[in-house]
Amino acid sequence: MGADFSDRDQKSEGHFNELGGTVLGPALQARDVHGGVHLHQTSTPMPRPSQLPASHLLVDRAEALALLDDMRSGHDGAGTPKVAVVSGPAGIGKTAVALHWAHRERGAFPDGQLFADLRGHADDDPVPPAEILGRFIRAFGMAPDRIPAGLAERSALYRSLVSECHLIVVLDNAFSAAQVIPLLPASANSVTIVTSRSRLAGLLMRGARGVRLDQLSTDAALELLERAVGDDRVRNDRDTAVKLVELCARLPLALCVAAARLATRPRWPLSEMVDALAHERRRLAELSVEANMTIQAALMLSYHHLSPDEATRVYRLLGLFPGTTFDSWAAAATVALPRAQVRPLLEILTDANLLDDAPGGGYRFHDLTRLHARELAEQHETETTREQTLRRALDWFLCTAATVNQVVMPYRRVIRDAVVHEPAEPLTFTGPAQALDWLEVEFHNLRAAVRTAFERELFPTTWQLVDALWPLFLYRGHHAERLEIDRLGLAAARACSDSPAEAKMLNRTGLALRALGHLDEAADDFRRALDIWRREGNPRRMSGSRHRLGLVEMDRGHVEEAVVLFQESLDGYRATGEPRKVAILLCDLGNALTERGHTAEAVTCLTEAEELLVAEADPYNRTRALILLGRARAGEPETAADLITRGLEEMRRIGSETGQAQALQALGDLALRDRRAEDARNLYEEAQRILVRRGARSRQLDDRLTRLDGT
Repeated sequence: MGADFSDRDQKSEGHFNELGGTVLGPALQARDVHGGVHLHQTSTPMPRPSQLPASHLLVDRAEALALLDDMRSGHDGAGTPKVAVVSGPAGIGKTAVALHWAHRERGAFPDGQLFADLRGHADDDPVPPAEILGRFIRAFGMAPDRIPAGLAERSALYRSLVSECHLIVVLDNAFSAAQVIPLLPASANSVTIVTSRSRLAGLLMRGARGVRLDQLSTDAALELLERAVGDDRVRNDRDTAVKLVELCARLPLALCVAAARLATRPRWPLSEMVDALAHERRRLAELSVEANMTIQAALMLSYHHLSPDEATRVYRLLGLFPGTTFDSWAAAATVALPRAQVRPLLEILTDANLLDDAPGGGYRFHDLTRLHARELAEQHETETTREQTLRRALDWFLCTAATVNQVVMPYRRVIRDAVVHEPAEPLTFTGPAQALDWLEVEFHNLRAAVRTAFERELFPTTWQLVDALWPLFLYRGHHAERLEIDRLGLAAARACSDSPAEAKMLNRTGLALRALGHLDEAADDFRRALDIWRREGNPRRMSGSRHRLGLVEMDRGHVEEAVVLFQESLDGYRATGEPRKVAILLCDLGNALTERGHTAEAVTCLTEAEELLVAEADPYNRTRALILLGRARAGEPETAADLITRGLEEMRRIGSETGQAQALQALGDLALRDRRAEDARNLYEEAQRILVRRGARSRQLDDRLTRLDGT
């Protein structure tokens, strides 16, 4: 199972969107089919995403909730998006207000709820809107490899998908209006709630409702403290409780951190907490600005009273984790403790409000809490310990991504000699779909890991991580993000003067550029890779580079040039004894020969390809060869129709809708050749319906139908 290097978003000027290799999940050429396409999957209704994290305890926010109600019921004009900006300082409870309202009203929005943390005030860069759009679009079932790369195209596709939907969209921790605007659904049926430390005047000028949060009143702060502590201490010692809430500046985050500490110490009087917090505030006063001093003091108090001691160390070390969320597997690998020991420690940190629950059973830091943990690690851990912690996290990602490659593409060799710390408890997968899902879910963390490794000049780790991401890019797309990551891999390979790694990364950047339609740049990178393989004396890799260059020539419509390159590549594959790659190359060569009108030669190539693929666990490409053979034998109408019909039935059996569309288009070509224009139209339209159902279009089908309309 798996796919050869040509199993990617290929482009062709021929009759088919050619794919090479075994198709496992979404894989489709980008030139002639656009949009979301799932291979080997049956059609399903558009999913209803439910992405809201759990809501937090909320008090004294009736006015803010009422403003959100007004925003929802307001009628500023037909089709006007309904947007609210909940703003206020760090720790004021913006996310709690947004999530409380969203959970309360979710029943009125039956098409789903979307949530994204835009990380506008984190210690790394805010999340680009194109990345968030990719996540949202995938949540509605669009095949990731068919999501366009550009921000404008993604935003337009997203708005089209949700134009008639009733949705709640929560955009947490926004940095600017520019980050938010592309994420707004253009529908009066949907509501968007944005949280930010800034007022985001750019959104207010566009009609958004502003909801500004201030500190809680004293009574509300006491209510929050009492409810969070869960006993009578606040009611029985109101004067001391008032001192405590004032020390917490009546900020919900600081109050919740302090209350979590009290809840785990039922014998503590409030006065002990007041004394401890007052002392911590005095200590921090010389180091902190007033805005964050109160929260830092509360965090320090909770930290100092963590038990057992391992919890404090886990907290510090996880502050170094190169990502935004983590599960118990990743945490255990990072801190070098057994997972059975780490899981209860994570729960202790969560109970202390030092960690938050993340969707999917994981954990995440509040931005201020992560910064606090990282600062403590810098103060209390040696440089060697910090470096080893980071390396363990990076090695966890590299080892697990390499495991995904083994499951999804078992014939693919992944280099992972940069690994220093093998995970004691490696993650395993039940099958390819689960393995790919892990890459998908962890992609934001993997990108952060790649950037972190590059910034720390861990260049072998960087390019090997990039290389291990290949199954995700192959089957799930991520075109907008892919080129950036691949270029980091290329820069890292060059930085460590590793010529084979540089050639591999040039192939990767070339493929990314080709998927984006930048054919000249793609060809340049493929030629550079070919030059390196030639210097290295690696004929097998040289054949691969020539194959890629041939596909670029097919993209350009230069069939003659493509045939020459395919034949050179074929000779190389035969010499190195790789039957599967020979077969895939023969399919591409046969298709090109058919385009040239050299059908006898095409039949010879495709017949051999079919015979070679009999021994391979590759039903898609065996069937693809059958359909291509039928096209090549179009001069024998009955034989051609039989071959293509068999191919259509097999594509239906294995569940490949794109394969079905290819077969239907080929049958339409036969009908048109036989002057059965109406039959051809019906077949083309059926093929087009299949692709449209998957959010895709074929320019070739459009051209054929346009020509039929003109006759």
